[in-house]
Amino acid sequence: MNQVVLVGRLVRDPDVRYNPNGMAVARFTVAVDRRFKREGQPEADFISCVAFGKQGEFIEKYFNKGKLIGLSGSIQTGSYTNKDGQKVYTTDVVAESVEFVGSKSESDGGSHGSGRSYEPRQSESQSGGDDMPAGFEALGEDDMPF
Repeated sequence: MNQVVLVGRLVRDPDVRYNPNGMAVARFTVAVDRRFKREGQPEADFISCVAFGKQGEFIEKYFNKGKLIGLSGSIQTGSYTNKDGQKVYTTDVVAESVEFVGSKSESDGGSHGSGRSYEPRQSESQSGGDDMPAGFEALGEDDMPF
């Protein structure tokens, strides 16, 4: 089983590009606090993430540096040869579901409050439909797991 769940803050604004077919590819890094902190050790891990299609467009529209994000997906590894001829190995989390995390006051006073999420429907992820799905769901403060 290859399943990842992360909650953290974006280190910088997402880098969104479009492939020749017009599909969005959003790359971003999430800083996730470590549960147990040791003196002299890093207090957070910086995890490279990528989202495709409508998911990438959603991230581009609603997330920026410092925004708290919750996501689930899978780990994907790969490699390529850089311009110096060296082999570079990569590890990314491919985001399949993304959610706003935190209170409305943390969301810069925007119209996108806590608990809303976007998870593409199976048919949409295959067909690349243009309409935003009815996948937004507002959760109350009592629904938050912490």
